[in-house]
Amino acid sequence: MASAFSATKFAAHPFNTISPTSQNKPLKIPTAASPFLGSTRKLLRLTSQLNLSRRSSGSVFAVSDVVKEKKPTPTPSLLITKGEGLVLYEDMVLGRAFEDMCAQMYYRGKMFGFVHLYNGQEAVSTGFIKLLKQQDSVVSTYRDHVHALSKGVPARAVMSELFGKTTGCCRGQGGSMHMFSSEHNVIGGFAFIGEGIPVATGAAFTSKYKREVLKEADCDHVTLAFFGDGTCNNGQFYECLNMAALWKLPIVFVVENNLWAIGMSHLRATSDPEIYKKGPAFGMPGVHVDGMDVLKVREVAKEAIARARRGEGPTLVECETYRFRGHSLADPDELRDPAEKAHYAARDPIAALKKYLIENNLSGEAELKAIDKKIDELLEDAVEFADESPLPPRSQLLENVFADPKGFGIGPDGRYRCEDPKFTEGTAHV
Repeated sequence: MASAFSATKFAAHPFNTISPTSQNKPLKIPTAASPFLGSTRKLLRLTSQLNLSRRSSGSVFAVSDVVKEKKPTPTPSLLITKGEGLVLYEDMVLGRAFEDMCAQMYYRGKMFGFVHLYNGQEAVSTGFIKLLKQQDSVVSTYRDHVHALSKGVPARAVMSELFGKTTGCCRGQGGSMHMFSSEHNVIGGFAFIGEGIPVATGAAFTSKYKREVLKEADCDHVTLAFFGDGTCNNGQFYECLNMAALWKLPIVFVVENNLWAIGMSHLRATSDPEIYKKGPAFGMPGVHVDGMDVLKVREVAKEAIARARRGEGPTLVECETYRFRGHSLADPDELRDPAEKAHYAARDPIAALKKYLIENNLSGEAELKAIDKKIDELLEDAVEFADESPLPPRSQLLENVFADPKGFGIGPDGRYRCEDPKFTEGTAHV
């Protein structure tokens, strides 16, 4: 059967606020209740596997649409079960609360360097990553804490890494922008924009090679490559889209378009702000989705991931979202219009999901508060664990720097040279 996943079928409506002549104009915030600024179209493969025939219209209901109903939506139309809803809610609350705790610890001097928080974008991480298998891979950016948490890296390990402790997922050597876990197939956060896309493409090639050349029939692993709108003008993005489409790699390119690249508005930075349109140019579907609605993201992610797993190649998904904090904790966030920030704050993805769960009788207030309390206790434990964990020894400084274990970092006596006081003489104390 030919795939229903075509460029024409899934061409999304243009952003309501964008036109070729509005590139240098400020974003207009709707004053009346309105749908999300971008498209609300859903990815749909017309097969019985998805068991979607029970829906009369075949459309995806946005959280904001469902909660407007005075009466609960009939159960057959629900996009998720109670169990699925609680998993989504807990993961999003964990991501938000973890980042809020990071802000506290940063301002208390427990973390150093640049720390970029994910507040407001939780629907993207949760909507995609909670659909993955353990063997599937995730490649992230410098805004990577929540991606790691969604993939299953323990909060203790992520917090300890931010504290620079040996119990961190990178033994304290990665820090905020370089989360990595081989156990959970989190291939890493990358500090430079576009840097992780070739790595993700290579991971997807590995999956295809294992299946088709090494004949590992059960290897249907998928890779997710997360990156922001500012990355989509970089060469790596275009080169890897071309390679992925050419070789039909099992990868999903996930653009977290939060409308701002540090302090540059997305509308002013690119000739065509509709990033999803770049997919069909390389022979892959390009889809635009409401990145503030976890249910919509999940439906799009479900088909894109399944498509990759079936061997039908890559998909470019643009999730239009918004970060609630500045670019990093060092950013006073004075460039964005307060009205714009208020508009998106009113569309908080966690609050919307909570309302959906309650109004559709999937959960009650008490049950959700119990999850909130559980997360609070988990994070208190993570902070206490990280604070009490030891700092890396000086001998760890030159580990993992050279491929040869007896290279420059180790002297003739077998000891790390950085342990020799003469070796570090005249340098800053480590």
